[in-house]
Amino acid sequence: MTQAVLRTGRLLLEPLSDAHREFEVALDGDPQVMRYLEPRPRTRTEVLARHVERLAVAARAPGLGFWVGSVDGDPVGWWLLDVPGRPDQGPGEGQAELGYRLLPPWWRQGLATEGALELVRHAFADLGLRRVLAETMAVNAGSRAVLAAVGMRHVRTFHLEWQTPLAGAEHGEVEYELTREEWLAG
Repeated sequence: MTQAVLRTGRLLLEPLSDAHREFEVALDGDPQVMRYLEPRPRTRTEVLARHVERLAVAARAPGLGFWVGSVDGDPVGWWLLDVPGRPDQGPGEGQAELGYRLLPPWWRQGLATEGALELVRHAFADLGLRRVLAETMAVNAGSRAVLAAVGMRHVRTFHLEWQTPLAGAEHGEVEYELTREEWLAG
């Protein structure tokens, strides 16, 4: 199965490709975007190395991967469905982890939610997955609001060990989930 092109009312979600490298450099190089993700923005070299890893998601997991979302031809962010990678997230079979990142000028316009809703729909309706999960820092109120708007519910707060903890890390990480049954009952 190849990675699908997805559409919403405002977004064209295209599978990540080499054509998106400069956009990724801008996104991951923005301190506001990376605030809850890493101690500092990524360098160009780091982003280009990560780009190769991001492309590999679609190759190892049919139907999953990264999508770059555009509004009227302007890239605004990326969305992700990937197989969960840590043992505490449960078995990878039948589930995917949702992620997203948007450039600050596109924040607070409902686009993160719109793209996330489409990826959740894709996960359940097109791929037949049984569960979608997402994680963020407990202090990341914006991301938590998006997850709640998508219909996901908080299932746990947990603590990971970080080499360089971010501000707020002492409050832990949160995991949200939505099951296929919950989505169908909608």
